[in-house]
Amino acid sequence: MEIIPQCDWAVIGGSSTFSLAFPEDLGSKETRMVEEGLIFETPFGQSPPMKIFELKGKKVITCKMHGWRKGVSWASASRQVFWAFREAGIKKIISEGGVGCISPELKVRDLVIPDDYIDFSLRRDVSLSDDYLLIMRDPLCPALRALLVKAARQSGSSRVHDGGICAVTDGRHFESRAEVLMLSNLGADMVGQSLAPEVYLAREIGACYVGIYQVVNYAEGIKDEWDYEAFREIFYAEAKRIGAIILKTLSSLSDFLPPCSCQSLRKPTLLKE
Repeated sequence: MEIIPQCDWAVIGGSSTFSLAFPEDLGSKETRMVEEGLIFETPFGQSPPMKIFELKGKKVITCKMHGWRKGVSWASASRQVFWAFREAGIKKIISEGGVGCISPELKVRDLVIPDDYIDFSLRRDVSLSDDYLLIMRDPLCPALRALLVKAARQSGSSRVHDGGICAVTDGRHFESRAEVLMLSNLGADMVGQSLAPEVYLAREIGACYVGIYQVVNYAEGIKDEWDYEAFREIFYAEAKRIGAIILKTLSSLSDFLPPCSCQSLRKPTLLKE
């Protein structure tokens, strides 16, 4: 069994960087690979393979696709990943993924750094323990969001949206027209499948959490039917851009750690035997 090393930050890879080896394929001179293929025993089963790299003297642990593998439920994968992060002492987490746009303000290939969510997944009770009351005010760290927005805009991406509400559904299918209409009426700007339960688990382990999401298609009924080949092209073509933005954000984190109130939003539970 691997001993979980202490790390400073974590990156959770999603669909937008799935097609590359992060961070090696980016060719950054700031990063140095420390260890690969790390699998940890957790109370929820074996973790997904993880790797550790170093950036400006800070260690970063990362895994692909939010820990999901065939035969492993999303709930189990999430617990495995965040249990390992807790043991590693992680306090800052950056994630990424793809979303379908609902808001007319969004277009395909836009980047969104959301500031809130609506959870329609069936994973609300996924937790590591019953020890805490989790206050979901500012669920996505405002300080980390500001750094991520700045890095995205400095990358040359012309359409970067600071804020937005992400509706979370279970998948693995995409949503129906009626479901999208309902989410739109509730105020959702986009829909995806990888913000919850991560946002809860990050708060539970006392970590700041933030995500950058690429618009990969129009949600059903929002515009003309989306094209699978265009969707496939985005899946592979945009990975380096997203990866570079995440590295730039981590690099700025090493220079300046902004204050936030995330850790104060985790309180001891009042439900005790």
